[in-house]
Amino acid sequence: MDISKQIKKYRHDLKLSQEDLAEKVFVTRQTISNWENGKNYPDINSLVLLSTLFDVSLDILVKGDLEKMKEEIKTEQIKTEDIKSFDRDGAIFTVLLMTTVVLVVPLFLYLDFIGIAIWLVLFGITMYYAKRIEKQKKTHDIQTYREIIAFTEGKKLDQIEKRCEIGKRPYQKAFLVICSGLITLVITIGMYFLVRLIQYI
Repeated sequence: MDISKQIKKYRHDLKLSQEDLAEKVFVTRQTISNWENGKNYPDINSLVLLSTLFDVSLDILVKGDLEKMKEEIKTEQIKTEDIKSFDRDGAIFTVLLMTTVVLVVPLFLYLDFIGIAIWLVLFGITMYYAKRIEKQKKTHDIQTYREIIAFTEGKKLDQIEKRCEIGKRPYQKAFLVICSGLITLVITIGMYFLVRLIQYI
């Protein structure tokens, strides 16, 4: 990959270490090493920073790598769309989940079978969005809170961080299930007693 040689050449010309260059383009030293070894390709923002720092045009910097650059742009666009979709589905799921939990008692008590039908429809829609979110998490290999936050911010964890997060996944899933169950139970009991209190008044 020409860009790897170009980065290394211009870095040497400026007498910069990998750490120095990493600091100037806001990435890690490992990222610079990966670029120079051809393991991955700089994103568009990094390419612009590199061309400015090296005082060369982008076409000189990338030379024969224009096809790779086009691919990178396409990947960035897809990634942006994926993040927007994940954020949107997450917001919808949160609202639906809260609505489903809060309305369960009033619907069951005041509307009888119609209330049960309405709640089941709400529950079905909520589960549909939960499934969509889980599918996106599986596609992007994100499960833990830290992985999800990094993904929504358009960042990637390095290999060591990723391995640590993979080790946490079973514990975080169990913790999430227990917390969700407890919150649902508390809200449901609270709503039940609130409705009963209103009935007595």
